[in-house]
Amino acid sequence: MTQAPSNPMSAAWDYALATDLDGTFLGGSDADRRALYAAIDARRDRMGLIFVTGRDPDFIEGLCGSGGVPWPDYVIGDVGTTIAAVENRRVAPLAALEAPIAQAWGDRGAQVRAALDGAAGLTLQPTPFRHRVSYDYDPESYDGAAQAAVAAMGLDWLISADRYFDVLPKGVSKGPSLKRLVAHLGLAPARVLAAGDTLNDLSMFDAGVPAVAVGGSEPALLAQVADRPHVHVARGVGAAGIAEALARFGLDDYGREYSNAV
Repeated sequence: MTQAPSNPMSAAWDYALATDLDGTFLGGSDADRRALYAAIDARRDRMGLIFVTGRDPDFIEGLCGSGGVPWPDYVIGDVGTTIAAVENRRVAPLAALEAPIAQAWGDRGAQVRAALDGAAGLTLQPTPFRHRVSYDYDPESYDGAAQAAVAAMGLDWLISADRYFDVLPKGVSKGPSLKRLVAHLGLAPARVLAAGDTLNDLSMFDAGVPAVAVGGSEPALLAQVADRPHVHVARGVGAAGIAEALARFGLDDYGREYSNAV
């Protein structure tokens, strides 16, 4: 039995797009992005938009506040450690959904930073994230020791795009947080399309929803999803790949229109 949606608006959605930002929703040509964003704006009464990203709320507010990118209805940010609604153009964390994340993290930021201080191949990112610690990652100088240190603390680590090393609460990432939000909103999983392009999106593809790895995806992600029938590997890059997947899964006429045109 599905839970009644917390937001009556979601009960009217025919489907929802749960999309990564960099390389995915923000990827592809200017023309493809404009076309996808215009199609979304024309369907906001029946389509939900969820950003599922490594970016933090301040970044999302600045991005959408500039006027070039549609505002989402919900945000799963900070690699799954933030779950928020968008209210009056502000990203507002949902305390009830974030409670298990906060409990799993337990204010471990200072402990993580101390344990990984000077770790080979890692440079601490300055943003003061609430429930994670993130580093820029250099594969040439990284020696693997940080992974063991993180595991010893009972936390999870994630390397993606050969650029980022994230330390996360145990069992928390984009996919589990997406599942929690989908259940909270009472959405049918078959009517949610997940879109991504790097390994930090892989857990979304394990969330029990149709998914697309857009054109230009990280090779390591493509290797993981090659044999998964619910994952469409798109030719179109970024926004074009999302449109392609809408057609592939029969979710929207915009996707069919796009596929007929290419």
